[in-house]
Amino acid sequence: MALCKRVLQTGADSAFLFSSFRRNLYSPSSTGNNGYGLFSRQISGLVKPNGNRAFLVDTLALVRGLEAKGVPTKQAEAITAAITEVLNDSLENVAHAFVSKAEMQKAGMLQESNLSKFKSEVKSSQEHHFSMLQRETEKLRGDIEKMRSELRYEIDKVTAGQRLDLNLERGRIRDELANQNAETTNLTNKLDREIHTLRAQLEAAKYDVIKYCIGTLVSISAVGLAVLRILL
Repeated sequence: MALCKRVLQTGADSAFLFSSFRRNLYSPSSTGNNGYGLFSRQISGLVKPNGNRAFLVDTLALVRGLEAKGVPTKQAEAITAAITEVLNDSLENVAHAFVSKAEMQKAGMLQESNLSKFKSEVKSSQEHHFSMLQRETEKLRGDIEKMRSELRYEIDKVTAGQRLDLNLERGRIRDELANQNAETTNLTNKLDREIHTLRAQLEAAKYDVIKYCIGTLVSISAVGLAVLRILL
C-alpha cells in the first residue's frame, strides 16, 4: 500500500513537473531574441541521421528536481526519459505541422520572385501585343492610304476621260452646228437668189403682159378706127 501511494505521488509530481516544464517551455521571455526563455535555454535542436530533428532537454536538472521531490534515481531517470521522448515526439509533430521563419521568408521571396517574373512577363507580353497592334494599325493605315490614292487616281482618270469625251462631243456638236449653220446660210442665200430671180422674171413677165396688152389695145384701136373709117 505504501509503495502504491509512493508511485502515485511520484506520478503526480512528475505530471506537475512536466506541466511546469511545458509552461516554462512555451512562456515568452523578455530577454530572448526569439521570444522563448526557457525553451531557448534548456532545449536545443539536433538533426538525426534519418533527417528528423531531436530536441535536447536538460535532463540532469529534471532528474535533480524529481530526486528533490523524493523520487528514486532510477524512477527519476525513467520518468525523464519518457518525458524527453514524449516531448521530442510532440515537438517533432509541431515542427512537421508548422514551418520555420526562414522557410516562410524563403517561400515569400520565392513568391515575390515568381510575382515579379509574372509581372515582367505580363508587361513584356503587353508591350509585345501593343507593338504588334501598332504595327498592324500602321499597316492598315498604309493600306487605306494606298487604296485611297488608287481610288483618287481612278476617279481622276475617269473624270479626265469623261471630260475629254465631253469636250470631243462638244467639239463635234459645235462642228455639226457650224455645218448646219453654213448649210442654212447657203440655203437662205440660194432661196434669196431664187426669189430675186422669180421677182425679176415676174417683173419681166409683167412688162411683157403690159406691153402685149398695150399692143393689143393699140391694134384693136387701130382696127376699130380703120373699121370706122371704112364705114364712114
